[in-house]
Amino acid sequence: MNSKIIIAIDGYSSSGKSTMARRLAKTIGYRYIDSGAMYRAVTLYAMEHGLIKPDGNVDAERLTEMLPEINVDFTLDGDRQFTTLNGRVVEDEIRSLEVSSHVSPVAAIPSVRHALVRMQRAMGEEKGIVMDGRDIGTVVFPQAEMKVFCNASPQKRAERRYEELREKGKDVSFDEVLANVVERDRIDTTRAESPLRCAPDAVKLDNSSMTIEEQNEWLLNLYNSIAGQQA
Repeated sequence: MNSKIIIAIDGYSSSGKSTMARRLAKTIGYRYIDSGAMYRAVTLYAMEHGLIKPDGNVDAERLTEMLPEINVDFTLDGDRQFTTLNGRVVEDEIRSLEVSSHVSPVAAIPSVRHALVRMQRAMGEEKGIVMDGRDIGTVVFPQAEMKVFCNASPQKRAERRYEELREKGKDVSFDEVLANVVERDRIDTTRAESPLRCAPDAVKLDNSSMTIEEQNEWLLNLYNSIAGQQA
C-alpha cells in the first residue's frame, strides 16, 4: 500500500487549482483543504467587525488582536465541504466579489498568514491531504512530496470566475471581475510576506486551453507517478 503524502497545489487566483484539488482528494480518499477559503473567512470576519475602512485599508493592528477569537475549519455534508467561521457555515458568503476584493490585502498581513499557516500545518500532521493556495509548497509544506503550480491567462481566469459568480446569481460585470483578478495578482506576487511564487521543485501547469476533465486526468496521472515512488 502506498504511504500517504502531502499534495500542495499553488497558483494564481481562479486558475482552477481548487477544482482540481477537490476532485483529486475525493478520487484518492484524501482530505481536501482550501487554504484560500480560510483567508476569505478571516476577511469576512474583518468586514463584519468593521476592520476594513471605506478606502479599503485594513485595520491590521485590531485584526491581529482579534485573531485568537477566529476559528476557521471545514465541515462535510455528504460529498460537499463547507467552510466554517467560529462554527457558522460561511461558504456562500466568502465567495462574494466583495470578499474577493478585500482578501488579498488581508492575506498580506503577516500575523494573519502566521496564524493560518499554524492551522494549516496542524491539519497536515498526519499527511493524506490535498491543500491548495498561494504558498502551500513554498511556506506551509515545503517538504510536500507533490507540488503543482497552476496558471492561466488573466482573461481566461476572469472568464471562469465570472461564470461562477453568474451561476450563483451574483450581478457582476466581466470588466469588474477581470480588474479584480489583475489586482489580486499584483498584490499576491508583490507582498512582502510569503508572496505567490512557484516552488523550484513544483510541476508547472498552464491550463488555459484544458478542460476540467483534462486537468483532472493530468493531476491524477502525476499523483499516481509520485505516489508509486513512495510505496
